[in-house]
Amino acid sequence: MAASHLTALVALLPPCLLALLLLRLATVLDSDPDAAVPHVKAAAPLPLRFRHDGAFKILQVADMHFGNGAATRCRDVAPDAGGARCSDLNTTRFLRRVIEAERPDLIAFTGDNIFGGSATDAAESLLRAISPAIEYKVPWAAILGNHDQESTMTREELMTFMSLMDYSVSQVNPPGFLVHGFGNYHIGIHGPFGSELVNTSLLNLYFLDSGDREVVNRVKTYGWIKESQLAWLRATSQELQKNVLAPALAFFHIPIPEVRGLWYSGFKGQYQEGVACSSVNSGVLGTLVSMGDVKAVLLGHDHLNDFCGNLNGIWFCYGGGFGYHAYGRPHWPRRARIIYSELKKGQRSWMEVESIQTWKLLDDEKLSKIDEQVLWRRSTDDSEYNILSRPGV
Repeated sequence: MAASHLTALVALLPPCLLALLLLRLATVLDSDPDAAVPHVKAAAPLPLRFRHDGAFKILQVADMHFGNGAATRCRDVAPDAGGARCSDLNTTRFLRRVIEAERPDLIAFTGDNIFGGSATDAAESLLRAISPAIEYKVPWAAILGNHDQESTMTREELMTFMSLMDYSVSQVNPPGFLVHGFGNYHIGIHGPFGSELVNTSLLNLYFLDSGDREVVNRVKTYGWIKESQLAWLRATSQELQKNVLAPALAFFHIPIPEVRGLWYSGFKGQYQEGVACSSVNSGVLGTLVSMGDVKAVLLGHDHLNDFCGNLNGIWFCYGGGFGYHAYGRPHWPRRARIIYSELKKGQRSWMEVESIQTWKLLDDEKLSKIDEQVLWRRSTDDSEYNILSRPGV
């Protein structure tokens, strides 16, 4: 019986081998070198966390307005500064310079990443605009402005696409919540490896979609953050603060109406154009103040404004125009903002966030550093770990 089985198996070998050979030959003969190859996303190391030296650095990139690369001309660049030769590639070069100089732990792209009116292919434009972050393997998060969706992709498609790009930590929307817009999400920055707070978020980042354009009473205006978004924000903040009172930062593109009043109350930096906000005041400032954890809001939209001003204990800071295809001012360099957080050093381990600072970098020969300031510093009467003493905690 064993001999008959062996004979049958041997008889099957030639046709099986022939079939495999033919399959392999067909693959070789019909191979298409231009065929699309599935791409597996290169993921950022999650959760994001403070470095071993107790620091976390965010690079804010506001209003790149990227178009089609070398074919897209710059705006408002003086002839003696290379205006005739200037293109989107100057934006890319600036981003690479800042990444190399500052080595950020996260890049926050705060809207109008591409300029829809100039970008013939939104996906291709986004890939080129974000490419330095991917090239240097820096985790990055993005929100939308009012121009991103004016090319070949909707706002939902843009956020979905960005969430799938290499090293992106962007999200389309939070799970379990029905919120307006696309690009509302939270990122927690955890304690360093080896610290007692390695599994705890010590700095919370809120990203919000401030919309694009809307019509109110038949009058065109800019978008605003809706109540469903504020409800999610309040619920998320309350949940995060159950155990640890960690400071937070918020990122959105279009400023709120109260920012206009900073002209009269004081600011640090340049206030060079009117604040282009919505005619609708949806109560964002009141929500942020009531939450208690947001120490600063990082904005875009108005390229000639790069100032920080305080509203009811919360700093509102513009990133300043970054992109060369965006409107600017001759002899006023494009700029980027850095937000730098440091942990307090305990006897045995890193502890909670001690301070949050900011400064700007100019795209000049020296990559000049200007307008350094402290946005928040923990008061001396705060508890060591700021852990709430609640039943069950």
